[in-house]
Amino acid sequence: MQPNNFTTAFFGIGIQNGKTPENLGVLWRTAQNMGASFIFTIGNRYANQASDTHNAVKSLPYFHYETFEDFYKHLPKGCRIVGVEKTEKAAPLENFEHPKRCVYLLGAEDHGLSNQAIEKSHFLVQFPSENSLNVAVAGSIILYDRGRNKPRI
Repeated sequence: MQPNNFTTAFFGIGIQNGKTPENLGVLWRTAQNMGASFIFTIGNRYANQASDTHNAVKSLPYFHYETFEDFYKHLPKGCRIVGVEKTEKAAPLENFEHPKRCVYLLGAEDHGLSNQAIEKSHFLVQFPSENSLNVAVAGSIILYDRGRNKPRI
C-alpha cells in the first residue's frame, strides 16, 4: 500500500456569476481536456449546454455554491485561489508559477470578480489584452498556461 501523498497536484476551475450558459459549456469542455479535477459555479447555476459536447459536467465532479462565502468555506485544505482579473495587483500570466493545488476563479465578462473574491484570492493573474475576453477563452488560456512545463509552487 502506498503512503498518502498530500502534495498531489490538483486543480479546479469555475465561474462566479457567469453571464451566459454557453460560456460554461465551452469552459467545462476545455477543463476536461486540460486535466481539471473538478469544475464549479458560484451564484448562477449550471444548466445543460449544447456547447459542452463532451458532457464534462457528468465526467468531472461539479460543485455549485450559492455565495462566495459558501465556496470559500468549502475549499479543500491547502488549496489556493487564483483569481483571474485585470487589476493593478494581478501578476502577468507569463511569469506566474501555478500552485500545485488550486482553483482558478473567473468572473463574468461584464462585472469580473466580486471585490470579496479579489480580496480573498491568494493570487491574482492577468494576461495582456486591451479589453476583457470571453470568460471561456480566458479560462482556456489559463489552463493552457498551467499545462506548459513551468515551475509549480
